[in-house]
Amino acid sequence: MRITPLASLLLLCLAISPARAVLHITRDHGGYVAEYKTKYERIRDNHDRVVIDGICNSACTLVLGIVPLNKICVTPRASLGFHQAYYDKAFTFGIKVTSTGGTSELMSYYPDTVKAWIRRNGGLTTEMKKIKNGAELWKIVDPCPEEW
Repeated sequence: MRITPLASLLLLCLAISPARAVLHITRDHGGYVAEYKTKYERIRDNHDRVVIDGICNSACTLVLGIVPLNKICVTPRASLGFHQAYYDKAFTFGIKVTSTGGTSELMSYYPDTVKAWIRRNGGLTTEMKKIKNGAELWKIVDPCPEEW
């Protein structure tokens, strides 16, 4: 059987096509909830993987409720930080004002394991509450394989 140049090109493209993308979170202090929802929905819809390899605070933690947990892993450097949602300071004259509705929305996205951890630690408040690496974090997210 003879392989045509077109078939050869197709086989070559298949052999060198990249694997699914990986979002590598190393230092993310959060931001606008709507932007994170859009970003994580795209990652979920593309079936991409997420490696949390450092700080993932505030809106960054929405990844846990939008991307399937079996597509997320954490390294020993990972930490997750949770707090109440705030209104954009541009609309509150630079004053930090908590948003009850925004906080409820954040909680609605989190899986039960995250909600339980937050409840055990006094609920969402204005103070950042962190889960650092180790057994407590691994109850929520699987550790990454060593090659990460």
